[in-house]
Amino acid sequence: MKAKMLLLSGSAVALAGAAFAASHSNMADSMTLVSWGGAYQASQQKAYVEPYQAMNEGVEAVWDESSNEAVAKLRAMNEAGNVTWDLVDVVASDAIRLCDEGLAMEIDHDEMLAPAPDGTSASDDFGDLIVSDCFIPQIVYSTTAAYRPDLLPAGAPAPDSICAMFDLETYPGKRTLERRPINNMEWALICDGVAKDDVYDVLETEEGQARAFAKLDTIKDQTVWWSAAAEPPQLLADGEVVMGSSYNGRWFSAIEEQGQPFAMLWDAQVFDLDGWIIPAGLPEDRLARVKDFLYFATDTQRLADQAKYISYGPARESSAPLVGKHAELGIEMAPHMPTDPNNAKNTFLYNYEWWADYRDDLDAKFQAWLAQ
Repeated sequence: MKAKMLLLSGSAVALAGAAFAASHSNMADSMTLVSWGGAYQASQQKAYVEPYQAMNEGVEAVWDESSNEAVAKLRAMNEAGNVTWDLVDVVASDAIRLCDEGLAMEIDHDEMLAPAPDGTSASDDFGDLIVSDCFIPQIVYSTTAAYRPDLLPAGAPAPDSICAMFDLETYPGKRTLERRPINNMEWALICDGVAKDDVYDVLETEEGQARAFAKLDTIKDQTVWWSAAAEPPQLLADGEVVMGSSYNGRWFSAIEEQGQPFAMLWDAQVFDLDGWIIPAGLPEDRLARVKDFLYFATDTQRLADQAKYISYGPARESSAPLVGKHAELGIEMAPHMPTDPNNAKNTFLYNYEWWADYRDDLDAKFQAWLAQ
């Protein structure tokens, strides 16, 4: 009887192996993944890609660091009928735009993604962070500020408000801000006296936009505008600016991994989401590979593993308890997350839907303002 059971068990394993091989035989052997470069992309490589490749010998993953241009490039690819990307990392508002335009594939989260270890469905585990039918959340991050304490004037208090960015009298010197309206417009209105809850109502009006630009005018000639998130830490390290904005993971990398003499300014940090979208219309073999990778790369353990390499909060509720120490530094990661209670005392909640509606218009206005 025991021998018969072993025989049956062996047959089941053989059948399962054959089924697995068959299911993978029609998958592409390479993927083009689009992300943001730097510490974040490195964390994806270590937490998702390398373990996946170890389980799937011969699969190649090619990175394209064009996420900041994802909407424009996917529009152009679609127009040309030649989509060369397989999986694209975007912010939530861009995912909404791409979904609305039919450039990203709608998915069934519970069908495509792994449940939590306790059986909780993926859609319940990700919860409200699924802000679009095309969006697969990965992380919660924030755009926040940092400064050089050693470059502040003697006797100047340590900045405790984002409005220090607009205070050239107390904190003279160059600043660095991102070359786009998002976050800058919101901070400008907050520092011009608009209540946080009213920011988007005000920004929706021509008068409100003019008010934001007028506030930004007060520091325009003292601002170095950045496009790549690697720029602000370098500018601060070189002493070319005294403070600036970037993503909290970039500041973490500079301070904790590189030992830069920066201090974080968490006030009015702007929470945002980042995640994957699948470009619409992929050939079957490429789509099959992407689905296989996504099931693995977005499970509970993988999202928790990413937090070993960068200070971004995992998007799954079931991943949070598994966040531990940095893989190389050995420091606890939880206190460095934007969601840590000590860092989240005065956050600003980014409105994804609002920016999905107004982004193109304000992008054009912002670039025109910069050129003036």
